[in-house]
Amino acid sequence: MNFLEERIIKDGIVKPGNVLKVDGFLNHQIDVALLDQMGLEFKRRFANKTVTKILTIEASGIGIACMVARHFGVPVVFAKKSKSVNIDGDMYIAEVESFTHKCKNQVIVSKKFLSSNDHVLIIDDFLANGCALQGLIAITESAGATVEGIGIAIEKGFQIGGTVIRNLGYQLESLAIVDSMDSENGTIKFKEQNNG
Repeated sequence: MNFLEERIIKDGIVKPGNVLKVDGFLNHQIDVALLDQMGLEFKRRFANKTVTKILTIEASGIGIACMVARHFGVPVVFAKKSKSVNIDGDMYIAEVESFTHKCKNQVIVSKKFLSSNDHVLIIDDFLANGCALQGLIAITESAGATVEGIGIAIEKGFQIGGTVIRNLGYQLESLAIVDSMDSENGTIKFKEQNNG
């Protein structure tokens, strides 16, 4: 069991409907030391890749992406879920559906922050159905940039997202892959991984 799986067992809460609450350390209150450890692990797993930008989606992916970016020494670009008055100029736009919030959003990235010269590592906190990742991949491809890989904190291995993304040919690295959850007794089972 790795460091993130141990933390999920210790502090994660399983709710009905295949919801895993990790808001005590990952996506509401943030354990910065844990995120730094995650950033270092993603750096190790993608050490052979050229990375010029980290791309994520607001809001929960930003903290993790910042720690990954620190270890790569590159900037973070995050897709915004709504257009605000301070975003001007041309934008890349993709539509994504949120498993957690049960809604569709358009996400946008200003064209000035992503170009065909970029080698992008996509980072997010959760992978369920893969819609958010497909939106970020679409934005990267619209820019003519290269997707070097995808790093996920927690993948719900019993949902289709991981299979869909891997079948598209991308290197997908998830720090914890949940095989099953039981809300009645609060148990979580993880998929065995060999990440030498």
